[in-house]
Amino acid sequence: MRAVVHRVRSASAHVADETIATIGPGLAVLLGIAVDDRPEDGERVAAKLLALRIFDDGRGRLDRSVKDVGGSVLVIPQFTLYGDVRHGRRPDFTAAAPPELGLRLFDAFCGVLRGADVVVASGRFGADMRIVLEADGPVTILLSTDGWAQADLGRKA
Repeated sequence: MRAVVHRVRSASAHVADETIATIGPGLAVLLGIAVDDRPEDGERVAAKLLALRIFDDGRGRLDRSVKDVGGSVLVIPQFTLYGDVRHGRRPDFTAAAPPELGLRLFDAFCGVLRGADVVVASGRFGADMRIVLEADGPVTILLSTDGWAQADLGRKA
């Protein structure tokens, strides 16, 4: 599982002319799900995301989490994070989860965040979306379970 995490002042997702999700200050998360991902991977990434201290503490230090600042999270399904361009110029998406698995794990990931009492908005799985975000900082973090030992998945963030 891969997540590109942007600290934002605001973010929104649009399908055609419809705004389907919007948040104020918080995090915009582009979430890619791999063919071999499991629910535990999403739980681990969600826990890490909630614990990231990437908000200013008022003294110029990044020492507060999205929960500490009362921020929201916009989660966007992004299978293209698993596009492989090592060979040729056209991305190969065979490492991305098939739609049924991707949707199930995407919904589970959002559910973990909601279960932590965070306001969560989400993009529409499988839709062609326009994402608008006002970056704050900018602060952008990449989280990935690629290379995480299976034993580490049971540990706290």
